[in-house]
Amino acid sequence: MIVKAISSAVLGIDSHPVAVEVDLAAGLPLFATVGLPDVAVRESKDRIKAAIKNSGYPFPGHHVTVNLAPADIKKEGTSFDLPIAVAILSAQELLPAAALAQYLILGELSLDGGVKGIHGALSASFQAKAMGLRGMIVPRENAAEAALVAGIEVIPVERLDQVVEFLGGRLTIAPLCVDAAALFRQSLSYPFDFTDIHGQAQAKRALEVAAAGAHNLLMIGPPGAGKTMLAQRLVTILPDLSLAEAIDTTKIFSVAGLLDRKETLLGTRPFRAPHHTISDAGLVGGGHVPKPGEISLAHQGVLFLDELPEFKKNALEALRQPLEEGQITISRSAFTATYPARFMLVAAMNPCPCGYFGDRRRSCRCTPQQIRQYQGRISGPLLDRIDIHIEVPTVPYRDLAENRPAESSAVIKGRIDRARQIQAERLAGNGAPFNARLSDRQVRTFCALDEASRQLIEMAVEKLGLSARAHVRIMKVARTIADLEGLPEIAPSHVAEAIQYRSLDRHLI
Repeated sequence: MIVKAISSAVLGIDSHPVAVEVDLAAGLPLFATVGLPDVAVRESKDRIKAAIKNSGYPFPGHHVTVNLAPADIKKEGTSFDLPIAVAILSAQELLPAAALAQYLILGELSLDGGVKGIHGALSASFQAKAMGLRGMIVPRENAAEAALVAGIEVIPVERLDQVVEFLGGRLTIAPLCVDAAALFRQSLSYPFDFTDIHGQAQAKRALEVAAAGAHNLLMIGPPGAGKTMLAQRLVTILPDLSLAEAIDTTKIFSVAGLLDRKETLLGTRPFRAPHHTISDAGLVGGGHVPKPGEISLAHQGVLFLDELPEFKKNALEALRQPLEEGQITISRSAFTATYPARFMLVAAMNPCPCGYFGDRRRSCRCTPQQIRQYQGRISGPLLDRIDIHIEVPTVPYRDLAENRPAESSAVIKGRIDRARQIQAERLAGNGAPFNARLSDRQVRTFCALDEASRQLIEMAVEKLGLSARAHVRIMKVARTIADLEGLPEIAPSHVAEAIQYRSLDRHLI
C-alpha cells in the first residue's frame, strides 16, 4: 500500500513542498529512504522505528520504502521524522490516509515518541498557505512562529501518539492563534540609547547622516574611544520595521535556527557583530548545505565589523556583491540558494597596529611602514563602497563627567524619519527608497549641483585622488545632508560636509 504525507524542505530562506511517499511491500524487513536525503534523513529510520514502537504502535515487518519527492531537491535535517512516521502508520491503516492530505507535517522524533523542534517552521507555514492546505502540524516549540501566518490552522503537538489520535479523529487539538500585531508592538524596544553617549558630537552627527540615507560607515580611532558603543546604538535611530519586514527578518533567523522561542517575532532591527576570526562561509553564508551567514542575519539591520583589517581578506572582498545588490547567491552542484542581505555596514578600525597613531594622549609605537601595511589591508574597492569615513578620537574627561543628558535616540530618530519621508516621496516609483541606493542616472537627476558645489568636488577629486565611485558617494551623502535640513537643493555646505566624511580613506592610507 502506498500512502503520501506532505512536508517541506528549506532552500535558501524559502520552503518547497516535499511529498513523503511510503510503500509497504512483501519481502525481508528493510527500511530504505530515497529522494536525495542527507545523512540526518538517512539516520532517521532508527529514530522513527523506536518512536513508533515506544508510542505503542507496531512497526511493519515488511520492505518499507520511503521516497522524498521531488528527488532533485536536497533533503536535510530532522524535520522529516514525523511525516515519515505518520505515513508508515497510515500505510498500516492505523489512521486514514485522507487526513494526511489536509496538513503539512514537520517534526523531529525522539526515541520515546516525543516531537522536538525544527528549523524553518515560519517558511513552511507560508508554503502551507500557498498550497491551500487546511493547516500544519508542528512541534509545540515552533507553533508560535508558524502561527504568525494568518489563514491556516497551526496544530501544536508534543508526542507522536497525539498526532495519530488527532489525524484519526479521536483527539481534538485546538489550533494555536497569535496576535502578530500585538507581538510586534511588544518587541519594539532596544536596550541602548544615544543618551548613554557623552561627547563624540562629530561621530554622532556622522551616524545620523548615515542612518538618514542608509549609508555605510567606517569609524577610525584608538581603543576605548567608543566606536562599538556608537555602532550598537545606530539601530535605535533607524526607522521602525514594518510588520511585513519583521516577519521577513524572523524568517531568516528561523531558517538559521537562531530564533529565540520566547521572542517569536523580531520587531527590532538586527545588530550583528561577528568576530574577526569568522570564516568566509560564516560571514556571507554557505557550507556543504548552504546556510545564511551574518550578512543575511543582519538583513534590514546593521552589520558591525570591529577591527576591520583583522578580518580575512577573502571574507571582506566577498562583501562587495551584497553591498551593491542587497543579496548573496551561493551555488552548489545540486542547487543554488539566494539569501537577502540588505544591511547597513558599520566598520571600525584602529589607525595603526598599536592603535594610537594621531592620538593626543598616547604616543604611537608603530613605524610608517607598519601603519601603511595595516591600513592597506582594506582594499580600495571596499573602501569605495563605504560612503562615510569618520575619525573617532578619545573622549576628553570633561565630556565623560558631564551631567547634562545627551540627545536621545527618539529625538534623533524623529529627524531621520522626516528625511526618509522626503526620500520616499522623491523616489516614489523609482525603486530606490534611500539615497545610498541611487543609481548613477538618479544621482544626475536628484543630486544636481550649483557651480560652487561642483568646484568643491572637483578640488576634492584632484587633491585627494578619489575614484569615480567616491565622487558619486559624495553627491549621495550631500543629498542626504540636505534632506536632513529639509532643503530641496544641495548647497556648498552640504558638499563640504560630505567631502569631510569621504577624505579619510585617502588621508590616512
